[in-house]
Amino acid sequence: MCLGLLSEALWQLVALIIALILVHSVYVTVIRPNAEVIQAQQSYLQETNPDFVPERSVFIILKDFEQETCIILFLWAMSIIGMKTQQTIQQRRLLDQNLVPLSDGMSILPEDARNYARPVQALDEKQKGFLLPKAILAGLQRFQSTRSIQDVSTIVKDTCESEADRMETELSLVRYIAWAIPSIGFLGTVRGIGTALGQAYQAVSGDIVGVTVSLGVAFNSTFVALVVSILLMFVLHQLQLLQDRLVLDCQHYCDEKLIRNLQVPDKA
Repeated sequence: MCLGLLSEALWQLVALIIALILVHSVYVTVIRPNAEVIQAQQSYLQETNPDFVPERSVFIILKDFEQETCIILFLWAMSIIGMKTQQTIQQRRLLDQNLVPLSDGMSILPEDARNYARPVQALDEKQKGFLLPKAILAGLQRFQSTRSIQDVSTIVKDTCESEADRMETELSLVRYIAWAIPSIGFLGTVRGIGTALGQAYQAVSGDIVGVTVSLGVAFNSTFVALVVSILLMFVLHQLQLLQDRLVLDCQHYCDEKLIRNLQVPDKA
């Protein structure tokens, strides 16, 4: 368990570093140089032609540090979501296996529970940490010790609910990033409006270029942050839907393959 948590934390750190290097390289080599050229051209045309209306360029929209930070956080969150999605898909593959090999018409008695647990115990350590094997093993062990089918149903349900809570908790970092991205966009808005107010004296004298650029920073940062946040929340909800379906399908699997086949012999 500790090794898994360590490897997951290492994965998140490496993903953040890669996203930081990749996005910053694109900004330094592509986005900011093109934005500076386009902005210089638009400033010259605004000064020479009062009727000139500058076109919105994707390079200018993305050029500021707030937008760069939002994109880095977005890619970081997407890498975490991708890892969780892969883990969920791996767990779903176990649903296609017959982990409780039981012939038609046969039942599982309390004294036979240990034998039926062997196929699950034969799985590798990683797979035994998945939800379905844990639920089956917990149910068989409880049935062997208590000889109560109701107790088996309860422990399977509790195991699935506990795993659902764990998966929900592990997405807390992604939820924090989804909250932080619009906040960073708002910081860009405050910075842009503050700079524009500091250049108000230039606008009074007829030079509105500086004010226009500063207001562009304000609105562009909010625009990018909201778009990125919407995309991230959509993908996050798709992952949560996939995880919820996994938990429900595991419960259904245990009901069909395990609980319905349990039998307690009548006392003589």
